[in-house]
Amino acid sequence: MGTVVDDAAAAEFHAFFERHYAELARLARLLTGEPDAADDLAADALLALWHRWDRVRAADHPVAYARGVVANLARTRVRTAVRERRRVALFWSQREERTENPDVAGVVDVQEALRRLPFRKRACVVLRHAFDLSERDTALALGVSVGTVKSQTSKGVAELQRLLGTRAAPRAPRQVHAAIARSGGAPGGTR
Repeated sequence: MGTVVDDAAAAEFHAFFERHYAELARLARLLTGEPDAADDLAADALLALWHRWDRVRAADHPVAYARGVVANLARTRVRTAVRERRRVALFWSQREERTENPDVAGVVDVQEALRRLPFRKRACVVLRHAFDLSERDTALALGVSVGTVKSQTSKGVAELQRLLGTRAAPRAPRQVHAAIARSGGAPGGTR
């Protein structure tokens, strides 16, 4: 973007950023209910404002303009989360729930341990191990990078080993994989 920005505009934007960043992050947190995402949304909004700074600074109410950008980004994030939850629910509803000779206690233990994992770790573990999706397919399904799938799956399996290890449950990753697949991997709640 070969845009030349004068020092006055840069100083003006910097002052705007300092004055309104915390307020915009708070707005994002309240709109999405996700404290971790609030800073990212506020930063994304301010980046968008910077790219249109001439238009923003000429607006009658630049702060209102900024709030509108945050609201639009939050709406998109919420819609994406809702679509993702619907896809996951559809995924589970199409599964057949019959298992021969189920280890009911083991299934209950694995499902309880899965419920205790944060959503992204749980989703990576379930898609990789219960549905045997590749890292790439899991990344596509969740809208994250392959590296994120690798790290979240590894951390999730380690956490499951820790949670299940105290009950003489499977300890090795291969055994955890088998236990998740036998349980159907269907956690009851989401986080």
